[in-house]
Amino acid sequence: MPSKTTATWSEADLRHHMHPFSDGTELAELGVRVITRAKGVYYWDSDGNKILDGMAGLWCVNVGYGRDELVAAASQQMSELPYYNTFFRTTTPPATELAEAISRLTPGDLKHVFFTNSGSEAVDTVVKLVRFHANLTGRPEKKIIIARDYAYHGVTMAAASLSGLSEMHPQSDLPLPGLASHIEGCYWYQRGDGESPEDYGLRAAAALERRILELGADNVAAFIGEPVYGAGGVMVPPDSYWPEINRICRKYEVLLIADEVVCGFGRTGEWFGSQTFGIEPDIITFAKGLSSGYLPVAGVAVSDRIARVILERGGEWVHGFTYSGHPTCCAVALANIRILSEEGLVERVRNDVGPYYQAALATLADHPLVGEVRGIGLLAAVELVQDKATHQSFDEALGVGRLCREHALREGLVIRAVRDANVAAPPFVITHQEIDSLVAMWRKALDRTLADIE
Repeated sequence: MPSKTTATWSEADLRHHMHPFSDGTELAELGVRVITRAKGVYYWDSDGNKILDGMAGLWCVNVGYGRDELVAAASQQMSELPYYNTFFRTTTPPATELAEAISRLTPGDLKHVFFTNSGSEAVDTVVKLVRFHANLTGRPEKKIIIARDYAYHGVTMAAASLSGLSEMHPQSDLPLPGLASHIEGCYWYQRGDGESPEDYGLRAAAALERRILELGADNVAAFIGEPVYGAGGVMVPPDSYWPEINRICRKYEVLLIADEVVCGFGRTGEWFGSQTFGIEPDIITFAKGLSSGYLPVAGVAVSDRIARVILERGGEWVHGFTYSGHPTCCAVALANIRILSEEGLVERVRNDVGPYYQAALATLADHPLVGEVRGIGLLAAVELVQDKATHQSFDEALGVGRLCREHALREGLVIRAVRDANVAAPPFVITHQEIDSLVAMWRKALDRTLADIE
C-alpha cells in the first residue's frame, strides 16, 4: 500500500471526520494539522515540524509525552485483563487501588470515588448525585446549582448548562430549565473597578450570597467553581475569594463542588487546586491529569458525609458507564500517579518550574499589547488590550487573541486563545531552557500581532 501523506490524511479527514469545537467551513478551507509523534514537551506534525506544546495537549499531559512506564502499564494490564465492568458487585484490582490512591491525595474527608470517562461525565454525575442527595435528605426542592460566568464545566447537557461560556448554549437550547443559575465570575483585571484584589475578591464572592438569598436557600443545592478558571481565561482568584465562598456555602447549607478537571493532579503546585486556595469542597471532579491524557479516565471524589447518605440510604444508584473504572485506564492512572509522586513533579511545579515559568512570562508585561500576565504553577494567561492604562479590550471582530495564537504556531509554539487572552499550561517536565524558548516564541508572536494591527 502507498504510504500515507499529509495530503491523503487531510483529504480523508475532510470526508469523514467531524471535529469538536471546529468550524467545518474553516476546516474545509484551511485543512488540518496531522500530529504523528511526541516526546517530552514537543510534538511533530506529518510535515516534520517540531512544535513546543504549551498546552500539554488539552491541559492534560502532565508527565510529558513518551513515558514508557505508562505504555508498559497499559500493555501489562491489557495482557492480564483488558476490560471488565464494575457493575453488579464487581471490581478489578486497578479500579479499587486507584480509588484508594485518589482518596489519599484529596483534601478533607473526600474518601469515596466514582469513575467516569471524562470531565463532562464527571460533572453530569455530580448533578445527579446532588439531586439524589437532596431527595434522600427530605429536601426535594433543593436542586438549583449556582455556577459562574466564564466557567467551563464540560459539554454534555448538564455540564454545558452549568458552564458560563454562553456561546455554548444556543445551538442546543441550553441551559436546561431549573438546573443552573449563573453569577458574576471572579475576574479582577476587567471587573475590579479600581479595587484591590482582596477587596474585589470579597465583592465577587458576595454575589453568591446575594443569589442564594434571591433564589431562597431552601432551593439552592450547590455551588460549582474551578479553583482557577481554565478555558474561561486562567483568572487566578484573590486570596480573599475562596475562604469567603467556603463561609457562604456552610452558612446556607449549600454543597461546594470544586471542578478540578484542569487544576487537579499538580498543575497549581499542590495535588489539587483546592489545597492551593484553601477550598473546603464536599465534592471534587477530576480528569485530565489523572492519566496525563494517555487514556480516558475521570471521576468524582465525594465527602464521607455525602457518600454515606447515598450508600446507606439510597439503595441502588441507577447511574454508571460501561467503562466506569476501566481496568486498563485505571492501571495507567496508577502508574501516572506513581510518576508524579516518585519524581516529585508536583513539588517541582510548586518550587521550581512553576515560579520560573511565572517569572519568565512576567517579562512579557512590557510589551505594548500586554495588559496583564497572570498565573499560578504551570497555568498562565497573557491578556492583550488596546489600552494598557484603562484595560480596554480590542474590538472582538479583530480576533487579536486568535491572531497571536496563529503567529505563535508559526514560531513553533502551541498556545490557546480565550477572547483576547492567550493561555498556556505546559507539561510538568518542561525545563528552564524550554521555558525560555517558549517565552521567546511568545514574544515574537506578540511582535507580529502588533505589526498586523498597527
